[in-house]
Order: sequence, then C-alpha cells, then structure tokens
Amino acid sequence: MSAGLVKLNRAPLVGIAVFFIVFATQALGHTVMILMEEIFGQQYVYHSAIAIGLGGAVVWYFGLTNKSETMQTWLGFLAGSFVWTGWAEFSFHYYSRVLKVAPLIEKGEIVTKQEYLVMTSSIGVLGCSLLFFFLNKDTKCNFFRWFHRKLHMKVGIGKPASLKDRNFCNITAIETIYVIWFFYIFLLIIYDKNFLGDDHWAMYPILLFYVIWTAYLSARLLKFTRMSSAIRYGIPTAIIGWTAVEILGRWRLFEEFWVHPLKYGVQMGVVAIAFLSVLSITILTPTDRIKTESS
Repeated sequence: MSAGLVKLNRAPLVGIAVFFIVFATQALGHTVMILMEEIFGQQYVYHSAIAIGLGGAVVWYFGLTNKSETMQTWLGFLAGSFVWTGWAEFSFHYYSRVLKVAPLIEKGEIVTKQEYLVMTSSIGVLGCSLLFFFLNKDTKCNFFRWFHRKLHMKVGIGKPASLKDRNFCNITAIETIYVIWFFYIFLLIIYDKNFLGDDHWAMYPILLFYVIWTAYLSARLLKFTRMSSAIRYGIPTAIIGWTAVEILGRWRLFEEFWVHPLKYGVQMGVVAIAFLSVLSITILTPTDRIKTESS
C-alpha cells in the first residue's frame, strides 16, 4: 500500500486532492450546521456547537505537538474548520435569534439568514486583524508579499522566523478561519443593496474575476509536489472557487443540495465518503518532517 501511496507525492495529484478536500469541506460545513439544527433543535443546538468548537480546540492542541509538517497542516485545517463552525458561525446564529434579527426576504423567500446579517457587523474586527497579518514580517502570503515588494514596504525589524520556529498547525488554523471569514464578509457586503446587491450588473465582472482567480491559483496548485505546502496554498484557492459557487447559488442557477441534506441524503453521503477517502489517502501518504535551519 505504501508504494502506491508514494505516487500521490507528485503533480498534479497532490493539488487535485487538496483542492477537493478543502472545496468539499465548505459544502459539508453547511450540511453540518443544517443537520445540527435538525437533530438537536433550538434547545440543544448551541450545546452541540460548543462541543464541536471544543473538539476543534483539542485537534488544534494535538496538531501543535505533531512532528510531521503535513499532519500539523492537516490538523490545523480541520481544527480551524471545527472552531469556525462551532464557535464563530453559531455565535452569530445565537445572537441573531437573541436580538430577534429578521432574515432578509425577497419575493417570499429567505435570501440571507439572520446569522449572516449579524456576521456583517464583524467587518470592523476583520479590518483591524487584517492589519496584523498584512504588516507581519513573518507572513508567507504571496498576495501580501506582492504588495510589500511593489510598495517597497518594510514590515518589521530583523529576519522572518525560520521554519523550525514556525508551527504549521497554528498557521493553518488561523489561515482557515480568516480566509473563510474574509470571503463571507466580502460576499455579504456586495449582496447588500446599500452597496451593490446580488442583482447588480457589477456582480458579473466580480464572478468572472473569481473564476479567473481560481483558475490561476489552481494552475499553480497543480504543480505542487509537497503535500504540506499544497494544503496551505490550496485553502484560499478552493475557498475562492467556492465563493464563485456561492454567487451562482445565490442567483438560483441550481439547487444547493448541501443545504438540504435530508432531501439529498444520497448525494451528501457520496460527498462525505469521497471526502473521508481522499483525506485518509493524503494522511497516509508519506509526510514531510519539520525542516530545520540546516536543511
């Protein structure tokens, strides 16, 4: 088996596997939230949300001590996904109900749930924290570093931290939470009719931009051979691609079966099995050890 798994350490299989896992996670995150509401009801759904967040915190902790860079990265991604869904999303869910915020209804249909309307209010915190990541001399974000180079910015004194001083679980967990949060807020802002609205003509070039951006990043992702690096690059790539899907779903061009798991149980079951299968294969693939300065 190990001999077969080694073959995954080559392009484009690494990039394809990572993109699928991160992309499928976005759909499954919606499914999990819907199922939690259906199974536990309003009385216990927040208890289950707290438990999911705690589970993410436990995964995060174990990721900090793992010696494999790939496992640190995967555990960071899973931890960030659990913490975001359990604690962040359901906190907006809870307070939107406590504050009796009404969902946005158009033509008799709910187009934006109340938790997402409340989430928009976190844009100020998003902007404040963005400064920390943008002005961080240790950032490896190609997007931020491009601005640093073009604007001739010096963002700190001294050399960036070496690889041995960086914990990839921490980095990936925060990256996951922040990228999901950022693109949520961006969509919610442009959906707001005070800015654009989902029926504004500008939505078409925005969608095209997302498609082109995803294609460009995906082309680069498919060249990766190191699983750990591919995961960290694949997180924003797949989430940007998912944002394009969200826009198409907003326009009702197809039914978002991942938000109707009881109706499309077979389809979601196939997605879940495929997700777990591909994730298991990537975890079993020979991993990258944490590098030291000498290497």
